[in-house]
Amino acid sequence: MEPLAETPWDVTISGTGLSQSLLALALSRSGKKVLHVDRNPYYGGSEAAFSLQEAQDWATKVNQEPEHFPFQDASVLSSEDGDQLPTRSYTVTLSPHLIYSRSELLPTLVSSKVYRQLEFLAVGSWWVHKPQTGSANEGGTAGSANLYRVPSSREDVFADDFISMKSKRTLMRFLRHISKPPQESDCEPEEENLAMSLPEYLSSKFQVPSELLDPLLSLSLSQTSPHQTSAEHAVPRIKRHLASIGVFGPGFGSLLAKWGGGSELSQVGCRALAVGGGVYVLNSGIDSIADASDSRNEDGRIQVHLSNEESIRTKHVVGSAWDIPGQVETSCDKVARSITIVSSNLEALFPVTAEGGPIPAGAVVVFPGSSLDQTDDSPPVYLLVHSSETGECPAGQSVIYGSVSIPGSQGQSLIENAVHRLLQSATEAEAKIMWSLRYTQLGLGNDVADAHKWELQRPSANILRIPPPSLDLAFDDAMINLVKNAWKVIMGEEANDDEFMNFEDREGADEE
Repeated sequence: MEPLAETPWDVTISGTGLSQSLLALALSRSGKKVLHVDRNPYYGGSEAAFSLQEAQDWATKVNQEPEHFPFQDASVLSSEDGDQLPTRSYTVTLSPHLIYSRSELLPTLVSSKVYRQLEFLAVGSWWVHKPQTGSANEGGTAGSANLYRVPSSREDVFADDFISMKSKRTLMRFLRHISKPPQESDCEPEEENLAMSLPEYLSSKFQVPSELLDPLLSLSLSQTSPHQTSAEHAVPRIKRHLASIGVFGPGFGSLLAKWGGGSELSQVGCRALAVGGGVYVLNSGIDSIADASDSRNEDGRIQVHLSNEESIRTKHVVGSAWDIPGQVETSCDKVARSITIVSSNLEALFPVTAEGGPIPAGAVVVFPGSSLDQTDDSPPVYLLVHSSETGECPAGQSVIYGSVSIPGSQGQSLIENAVHRLLQSATEAEAKIMWSLRYTQLGLGNDVADAHKWELQRPSANILRIPPPSLDLAFDDAMINLVKNAWKVIMGEEANDDEFMNFEDREGADEE
């Protein structure tokens, strides 16, 4: 291989996060000379997956070099039992997001022929925590009087013991309405007013009782309080949830990637580029980019200095604000997040949700603000629970990924409270917290009012800056369009929409 400095690079991708790795996949058959660098010793960026020791090292580095990470205030807490855990028996991911069956990501993985290198598992039930009132057997719960399983199909609704018959009819009317194509809706499109809060929309248009608000909000994965969640934001996401059920099998509508969530997707993209002739250099990021007016030569390349003390020339540089020096991001939202390993398989959270359906490996548990002794205007806490089937922990244990849109110690306190209440509600025997990683993540919130959040930015003709990571709990399909736009810029006149991520099988693909 030629020395890096002597190769005329077409594009240098900085960072191996999911956006950059999908771009690497898109360029893997392009014939372009691609250099892919990362200042970290691991793949995945903000979607990375770690052993427990690697997570501890990551937390230390985040606190020492915050300018290089979309994270802050990372810390590891371990019980006495947790100190004895075999660190490499665990794989915890910074990106446990759900992938809906209708997501544009899945056909992209199929058309690019990398789907064979991935394994997906079903995410089953959505649960809402309700403070216990009345008898111990009240409400349509499984395993606890505090956890209510959200019905998400016609059969679920009519089998539910918690919802009154009048509320069931109201709920079915709403579900029928949002499931219809626009031309078959009860209202003309211009009459459909979504410019109001979700509670106001449900109450004024469908007379949906307040008891159904938290379950419906949970299906939207909204991280804001009910009255701060617009119908414009929530209704399409509830529709996405319902429309995804049954696409790949009965009883579930979303998936998770086994062995490390978004990290697995990132590594698949990077492997594809490596097979296609791309060059990877870990432990080496971009230190500086020379001014284009001084360093541009006849072929349009600019000079880039790497942290390994090499200098290269490249036509394009692609990366986030944390991967390209001088590209400081100032408009980020923040959320508190945690990863918790518990000494229980939490079996009650993973029922088979339909006849013939798989045993789920993931579940979603939502704690409305009011259930955590907060006000009704407080945001919910989401716990994404993964069983040992994900390969992230040994049998008999579970990994709980917590998130709330209140950063810092206040948010971490709410997550901790939610985890303790979950363990009290979902286990018969005493379950212990063995290990946890806590941190604040910076990125883009999921408010649809910010229509331009996923736009590709071009500080100069040679630099393509991708947005901060999404803080959504589900994969954001807007990332596919972002990657496509970056691919078009790099390919120039050679770009053909029909060829984006649409590859033939390589010879010997089965051996790969």
